[in-house]
Formats: sequence, structure tokens, C-alpha cells
Amino acid sequence: MTIELGPVGAYLTTAEATAADAVALEQAGYGAIWLAASPAADLLAAERLLDATSRIVVGTSVLNVWQADAGTVADAYHRITAKHDGRLLVGIGAGHREIDAGYTSPVAKVESYLDFLVAAGVPADRVLLAALGPRMLRLAAERAAGTLTLQVTPEHTRRAREALGPGKLVIPGHGVVRDTDVERARETGRAGLRPILGISSYAANLRRIGYTDDELTDPFADRLLDALVLHGDEPAIAAGIRAELAAGADHVGLHVLGEDPIGTLRSVADAVRDGQGLPV
Repeated sequence: MTIELGPVGAYLTTAEATAADAVALEQAGYGAIWLAASPAADLLAAERLLDATSRIVVGTSVLNVWQADAGTVADAYHRITAKHDGRLLVGIGAGHREIDAGYTSPVAKVESYLDFLVAAGVPADRVLLAALGPRMLRLAAERAAGTLTLQVTPEHTRRAREALGPGKLVIPGHGVVRDTDVERARETGRAGLRPILGISSYAANLRRIGYTDDELTDPFADRLLDALVLHGDEPAIAAGIRAELAAGADHVGLHVLGEDPIGTLRSVADAVRDGQGLPV
């Protein structure tokens, strides 16, 4: 069964993701809501949003394989899909050395996690990997529906599409700041990125695609900030989304930094639709 995501999705934390917001995003034309910051393995947050809506897909971005018990995830997947077939995606990721106790051999850990999910009846074409480097991208190509990543650029998306080939999902995520004051928008983006760019896996990936140590050092280069955080007015943000789609993305997840995230997401959806005739 193919899951139709459309061109854009919305990132919300579990605390932010109310049923009313899910309904508003569905009405605005969003294809998916991505629950950020490793939601709980019972997937109750995803279930609540699916119960409130009729079409939108809900995915996890991403379940941390060191923290989210695979058996609990599998049980939750079956419980939810019995009610909402074709509307749940399970994004998983290997976590981070700086955060997760016992972190070793991330590819091996993800492989064993996938083994468990498949044995428990979770279809591989319902699982996405947070794949940054070449080894995880190969694993996504071989054993999952595709990739689900944050803090990437169109160049990484191009490389991911080459690694996965056609028929697999490539889903990058971007911060969004609706602010036409460039320096103020960059400062908002800088504050959002600061804790993330200190994580070695994100920094290593950005080095692979051409950023230097100087650019990755706080306060971070404007070139880096502009690539990771889409900012400006709605047409400018929509242009950044279209750049990702042109690079090979199937769908782009948007994480609003700043005030009024639902209002921003609504207005960006309108700009994407109006600017390119996309079915949002």
C-alpha cells in the first residue's frame, strides 16, 4: 500500500501536537505530522492525532532505538493500524553518542531493531530511518521505506536520492522562521540550531557535504544557517521547499521556530500551493 504524503509535512513536539492542531493542519492540506523529539514507544501521541483526523499521516521523528522498546512499538503499531490503516509511519534513529548511555555500533543496533520489528509483523515499507551517513543510507535503501532526516540541505537530499534510488522515500526536514528581517531570522535560527550542531553526527554529516569547521563553530556561518533554516516571507520559504523537491525529496517536513507555528504552517502551505500548483 502506498502512503500519500504530499509535498509538505509539519513537525510538532508531542507537547505541541494537540488534536485541534492536527485538524487545522489537515484542513490546510498538510500530508503528514511528524512527532519530534523521540515520542514514547506506546505511540499514544500519534494515536490521539489519528483519532482526531481522517486523512493526514502521522509519523515518529524519530523513535530512539536505545530508548524506545521495540516490542512496545510493534504492539502500538498493530493497535493503531487496526483503526487507521495506511496512516502511520514509524521513523527510527540511532540516537547520539553524546546523549545515549551505552551508545555503540549504531548501524548494528538499528539492524537488530529492524529485525525485531519485522519479526513482530511491522512491514518494512512502514519504517523510515534517520539516515545521514553512507552506511545508514545503504541500510535505508535495503531494509526500510526510505529516510527521514533533520538538519540537512538539498545537497544531502541529492546524495540520499542517489543512494536510495527511485521508489524510496526521501524526507528532509527544515527549520522555518517567518521573518523578513534577515539578521533577526538568522538569530532565531541560530538559537534553535545551537544545541543540535554540537552533536557530532550532525556536524560530521555537514562536513561531508562541504561545510568547514569554521562554519560549524558558533555563531555559525550565514551560509549554514540559511541552508538549514528557511526564512523570509512565505514565497521565500516556499522556494526553499521547492529546492528540496527539485533535489530529489518526496516530501519536506517543516519545523517552525518562533511564534504562531500553526499560523505560519498554514500560510506557508498557501504559498507552496500558489507558487507551483502543488496539491497542498
